[in-house]
Amino acid sequence: MDNLSYLYGKPNSTAEFKTSAEDFRVDEELGFELSGSGEHVCLQVIKKGENTQYIAKQIAKIAGTQARNVSYPGLKDRNAVTSQWFSVPVPIKKHIDFSALNSDSVKVLQQVRHNRKLKTGCHKANRFTIALRRCSMVEDILTRINAVRQGVPNYFGAQRFGHYGHNLTLAEQLFSGKEIHDRKLRGIVISAARSHIFNQIVSQRIAQYGIAKTMVEEVFLLDGSNAFFKERISLETVNRLACGDIHLSAPLVGKGEQGVTELEKEWLAPFASWHESLSQLGLKAERRNMRLYPEKFEVLEVTQEMIEFSFSLPKGCFATAVLRELAECQDVSLKNKDNNENLAEQ
Repeated sequence: MDNLSYLYGKPNSTAEFKTSAEDFRVDEELGFELSGSGEHVCLQVIKKGENTQYIAKQIAKIAGTQARNVSYPGLKDRNAVTSQWFSVPVPIKKHIDFSALNSDSVKVLQQVRHNRKLKTGCHKANRFTIALRRCSMVEDILTRINAVRQGVPNYFGAQRFGHYGHNLTLAEQLFSGKEIHDRKLRGIVISAARSHIFNQIVSQRIAQYGIAKTMVEEVFLLDGSNAFFKERISLETVNRLACGDIHLSAPLVGKGEQGVTELEKEWLAPFASWHESLSQLGLKAERRNMRLYPEKFEVLEVTQEMIEFSFSLPKGCFATAVLRELAECQDVSLKNKDNNENLAEQ
């Protein structure tokens, strides 16, 4: 991630985040009303220091079902305080009190019935409240906030690639012929490889042209959709860009080249073997918005060495993509993990 291009230049300030779980809060926003009836019980849970899969297993245990029957819109960070939704099938005539889930680290906020399960990605957005501590130059961070409100590169965050990029190492091994028998891990590794290529293409474009300039030929992404089309620039596309009907995008590579421009083919050349491997695995070529707009960005508190702010991001987007344009941030939870592992080895 350190080698990716910055949109507003490399920040002058250093800072730490996730000094404590309370310094990184995430609230999942469904974006729709639950029906209040049906064969699925939806639980809004706030958790601290626990991962999503653990909560799902505990819900399954209380419901007397298998963990695979518990669904949730998205994974949430363990090293944070997060509120998120889960759903589990429960017969209409059966009542289960899920308050048994409550503990020092978990609390059930709501229990509501719904007519269908909550599928992965069904939510609209996530609201982040983040405190940066030990900031070396708070004023430099403040000077960048107005720019960040205009958008940042929509990079996939470092967590997509595993600790020290281990998922990319596994991807190289997979593409070289080594089998990964765990289906879930295999999917994570494949996704990491494709995300890495996306990041590199966006970084190349920013380094050479910025993120606002439009090329003569573009692949435009329809707003609120995964649909895209390739077209030369025209008055119509300029106007559609202006009103937010379409967006500039970069490739999530897969089978077929219908969604890649000639310039992007040049940038993809160094990743030809990975591109071919992803195509052979049957992944469909897709596109992703190049620019990420933090919505309702609010500065909540500022001191000499600390700044706290909040913003919302669409599902599938990373808060770290915003943070890296504000300061050179270190994830303290990862540093603590490394220290604990080193102590365990001694």
